[in-house]
Parts: sequence; structure tokens; C-alpha cells
Amino acid sequence: MDETGLLLDRAREWRAAGHRLAIATVVRTWGSAPRRTGSQLLVRDDGLFEGSVSGGCVEGAVIEAALARISRGGGELLTFGVANETAWEVGLACGGEIAIYVQAVAEGGFPPELLEKLATARTTGKSLTLGWDFAAGSTTEAEAGDFVHRFDPPQRLMLVGAVHISQALAPMAQALGYQPLLVDPRGAFAAGPRFAGFEVDSRWPDEAMADWKPDSATAVVTLTHDPKLDDVALAAALRSPAFYIAALGSRKTHAARLERLAAQGFGEADLARIHGPAGLHIGAANPAEIALSVAAQMVASWRGPK
Repeated sequence: MDETGLLLDRAREWRAAGHRLAIATVVRTWGSAPRRTGSQLLVRDDGLFEGSVSGGCVEGAVIEAALARISRGGGELLTFGVANETAWEVGLACGGEIAIYVQAVAEGGFPPELLEKLATARTTGKSLTLGWDFAAGSTTEAEAGDFVHRFDPPQRLMLVGAVHISQALAPMAQALGYQPLLVDPRGAFAAGPRFAGFEVDSRWPDEAMADWKPDSATAVVTLTHDPKLDDVALAAALRSPAFYIAALGSRKTHAARLERLAAQGFGEADLARIHGPAGLHIGAANPAEIALSVAAQMVASWRGPK
């Protein structure tokens, strides 16, 4: 699920219907807080909401504060924790603490045009950094503030090869919030019900990737074992800011692959970006387990230091 994309869609839909809104953002966490900083909850004036700031623990209290904030404008900082009696009342008794900033979606709070700008940035594959000023109650496009958060484009996974591993990896990635994009010019591999619910692009990988334009929130995984398909995709990926690039195959196969790419002019730093063989070493023995190992490595790459 693309949580930010869904929240932005709801904001546009509800504002078009004439509703007033408030938005709550996780700005600090300690201990075992259930949601990461930057997580958001959108609340409209009749109490309907989208998103989450605590996985359910403090949503009720935050929604109540958001409804009041819609009328007052501006913003306020709410803090919940195990040492706070309020935490037990709202359900945050798991040992963590969380700070949530609640604002009206309005000028002087979280400006509506900022929601549109965020949606545009994500559509064009760009990141947007926002800064919160707690005293002023406002949020702006800024690299500084009491809280600063970078919103990345929607996450995508480009899979080269309509193979057994892709059959498991595509729905797995989708469940993790990635949009799977599959390409394989070999018609027989995509025929029948093997990829029901997913479209397999029949172009050559370099042609498809030229159209898809991998960005900083894109992962590229090659799975065909065919250099004619995998190499052109890897070359395209290496010329992009893709955050995760991986290729299936043995160490011997990968060494030969690196030699071919080096002959195309890619240096050591470029080639070091390729995870090969693809996936974490978990003793995977079948397509589903290999898909799991690749998905885990992809998530680790995304969540690790940028």
C-alpha cells in the first residue's frame, strides 16, 4: 500500500467535496513506538480519517484533537508515552513514546497547496522535503525546522523476467507498498494465468526502462539468466538513481556479468551497486523463498542509510 499516495488522494477527494481537514504527523518516537516519523493521519470535519500515526494506539485522541484543530487553525504538539497516564487511557502501553503534530489543513497550518505540490513531486518521481515550525503551527517546503521529513516518490520494483520467482515476488512487493512492473519479451513466459492481475510488458528491458525512468525510489531486479535481457536492464539501472539493483545467478555467473558490464565502461563503484547473487543468504531453496530473500534485501537497502 502506498500510504502517502492514498492519503493525498483522499485529501483531494474530500476537499473537492467541501470538507475541512486536519493532518497529524509523527514527529518524534522513542522506544517501541509503532509508527515511524513522517507517518501521517488525515482527518475530515465529520471524523472520517485516512492513514495512521500509531497503528491504532492513540488514533482516538489524535482524531479528537484534529477535529478541534480544524476549527481553531494552526497546530499543536501532542506527546504520548508509557510514563504518561494519558498513554494508558488511549492504549499506548507497549513501552514506547510518540510525539504527534496536529494541524489544520489551511493557510497558517498545513497549506492545501503543499498537498498538491507533494502530489506533483511524487508523480514526477521527485522527492520533496518539508519543515515544521511548531511555534508558528505551520509547515513549508524547507530543509530546516523543528521537524524535517523527506517525502520520496512512490516505490516501484522493476522485474526483468516473467519467471517463477517473479510470480512470488510481484505480489510480495505489492503487499510491501511497491508497484511491480514486469518486462519480458518472451511471449510464452507471460502467457496464461501465471501473472493474473499483473501486466507483463513485452518490450525489450532497455526499451521499457527508458519509458519507466527508474528514480531514487525504484528497485530493479533481473531474473532471466539471459545476458541479452539482463545486461541491458542492468546497464539502464546503473545509469539511473535506482536505490536497489540485483541480479539472479551464481557467483561465477555474476563475475562474468561484471566483466561484460565493465567492458561497456562501468567502473568499480558502478558495479558495486549490483547485489549479486540477488537476495539475503537465508538458505532459500525454492522460488518463494528466493523471492523472500530478495524482498528482504530490497527493504534493507531502502531502510538503511541514504
